[in-house]
Formats: sequence, C-alpha cells, structure tokens
Amino acid sequence: MNGKRLSLVSSVLIVASALLIFASLFFPWWRMEFFAPQYPEGLNIIVYPDKLEGDIDNINALNHYIGMKNFSEENFPELQYLKYLIIGLAVIVLSVALIRRKAYLYTVIALFAAGGTLGVWDLRRWLKDFGTNLDPMAPIEMEPFIPPIIGENIVANFTTYSILGTGSYLVMAAFLLLLIPLWKDRKR
Repeated sequence: MNGKRLSLVSSVLIVASALLIFASLFFPWWRMEFFAPQYPEGLNIIVYPDKLEGDIDNINALNHYIGMKNFSEENFPELQYLKYLIIGLAVIVLSVALIRRKAYLYTVIALFAAGGTLGVWDLRRWLKDFGTNLDPMAPIEMEPFIPPIIGENIVANFTTYSILGTGSYLVMAAFLLLLIPLWKDRKR
C-alpha cells in the first residue's frame, strides 16, 4: 500500500498545480492581433475562459466586408460553462493532493491531457468555421482561410498574429507540475 502513495513534496506540487489552474481563470487564454496600414496600432480579440474582450466591434465591422460571422460571446457557447470546467479540474487536481494515490494522479493526468486536446480541437474548429464559412454575398470576395492557433496569417491587407495568453501558460505549468511527481515518486 505504501508503494502507491505520493510523497508530501509531491502533494505540495499538486496543490500548486491546482492553484495555477484556478488562477488561470483571471487571465486571457488566447488572443489574436490584427495589423494593417489603416490600423498600425493594431486591433485585437482577447479570449478569457468566460468572455471576449478587445476591439470586437471594430473587427466585426471589418469582417462584415469579407462575409465572416460576428465574434460575440453568444457565438461561443463554451464561454458559458468553460470556467466551471476549469474550476472542476482545479478541485479534482486538489483532491489528488489530499488522496495522494498514484493511480488517481495517473487518471487526473489523462483527464487533463484529454481536456487540453479537446480545447485545442475546439479552438481549431471555431477558427476553421469562421474562416471558411464566408457569406458569398459579402462585398469583398475572399478565398476561405483558417487562422492559425499560434502564428502569423495574412488576410487581405491585415497581418494577424495568434498567441497564447497568460492563462494558457499557467495551465501548461500546472500540467508540468502534475508530471513531476511521476518522476519524483517513481520508486515509491
């Protein structure tokens, strides 16, 4: 029985992981910045787990010309419940620190990885939907496109940059903190 328990140090790392997950709620997870000659200071969309911020109205007005749907919180139903999933994950991770069982840690790491994969897939799905389902009656005809999750893209005279936000980095750090006990307690 003792061979399957996590050390106290590992439990502290797992508590830190849960705190990082919870803290990620208060920071942006992703953003897209738009630069063009007429917008040298740039426009941006900032995505939190429960809201959108930035120059949404300006971007929607410009996207109208190429037939793209409006960016709005209503168009992303995930924003209504994502923060609760994140809080749930933080609570589940915290429970690993209290239970201190390796088998439970393995399960939570798998759940965390599956959730991360699903999140990336969902973001990619939305980017594809917005960039390829353009209104054929739009004033400016464009070839469909898919903005990258991370990286640069050129659309008409706009250069866009998609970057991860602080919240995403906190979640990645939390995941790494969950992996350390696997190595640290490998012989327990």
